[in-house]
Amino acid sequence: MALTAAQPPAHGATAAAVSQPGPDQLLLSGCWTVACVGALDAQLRALQPAAATPAIADARQVDALDTAGAWLLHTLLRRFEEKGVATQLQGLRPEFMPLFALVGERIATQRSAKAAAPPAGHTDPGVLQRIGQRSWRTGQQLVAGLSFVGETALALWSWVTHPSRIRWRAVLFNIRSAGVDALPIVAILSFLLGVVVAYQAADQLRRFGANIFIADLVGLAMLREFAPLITAVILAGRSGSAYAAQIGTMAVTEEIDAMRTIGLSPIEILVLPKLLALLIAVPLLTVFADILGVAGGMVMAQAQLGVSYADFLERFVSAISVTSYLVGIGKAPVFAAIIALVGCFQGLQTRGGADSVGRQTTRSVVQAIFLVIVADAVFSVMFSIAGL
Repeated sequence: MALTAAQPPAHGATAAAVSQPGPDQLLLSGCWTVACVGALDAQLRALQPAAATPAIADARQVDALDTAGAWLLHTLLRRFEEKGVATQLQGLRPEFMPLFALVGERIATQRSAKAAAPPAGHTDPGVLQRIGQRSWRTGQQLVAGLSFVGETALALWSWVTHPSRIRWRAVLFNIRSAGVDALPIVAILSFLLGVVVAYQAADQLRRFGANIFIADLVGLAMLREFAPLITAVILAGRSGSAYAAQIGTMAVTEEIDAMRTIGLSPIEILVLPKLLALLIAVPLLTVFADILGVAGGMVMAQAQLGVSYADFLERFVSAISVTSYLVGIGKAPVFAAIIALVGCFQGLQTRGGADSVGRQTTRSVVQAIFLVIVADAVFSVMFSIAGL
């Protein structure tokens, strides 16, 4: 509105002018607009303020003002202030004051940003400073992550105590996208992993005439370790990254802030359906990976060691206990929780634009895989101590 009201007259516009009747007085006149300030810069340079003497800028004769004129007016006042002369503006029409104040705020913001920017000769921080900064950021991320886990646990408990609040449609959609749609890639990689394990062991077993023990090796390796681990790694790269990218995009476009504004919980709407879906899908995918991994080992045992399918299955049933099977299945829900929580947490941590979405997505994959492997190592130590 200030810009529209401050446009110069269509005809008879007076050129902007500034004069200095006295060392402590400035007289401003004419139309201070982009069309009428052509000769004003030279007049500003010719002014000679009296040192340490307060000055008054009389703007009663200013007939029009736009953004360019307001900027020049602020430039004039700033030149006097830089020379130690406190200058007070008087007489500016009330309809021009909002525009003058707005331009002053923009100039002050730009000067603050420039002052906060590092100097041209700024050197990179030292090694200790970088270590300290990264440690501080890691600590902040850890605290934020623990807080997120606590909020999710409370929201999940509210679902358990009030089953009517469970969003089954969203849960079933995530089961399909994270579970059913992942069956082909899990099947291929599990089968090939079983083939590789059997192939690598074939030469060693053949040397000692222990061909039949290929069933023990493949069965224990796939059921206890490889099947749950390869399933978790696949879902960390496939579903965990998708969760981070989806929630991160919603954070960038302020959709999550809109949810909070209207009283909806982003954790209940976005996080819990994904968490519950993975808690259901990952154990089932692990069973599927067990079957395909053992099948791959059977094929390679037949091809390399001459162990028939019937002999392989007979030895497999006698050598592999139910405990070994349940050990692998028991890891799956923990891996699922890690993948879902890390992906959703990194998505909610997104700030800025598209580059932040990509950065948080990468972090979600790296952190999820890292934590899954750490959890698997912890399980191995615990099961070893428990004698399982």
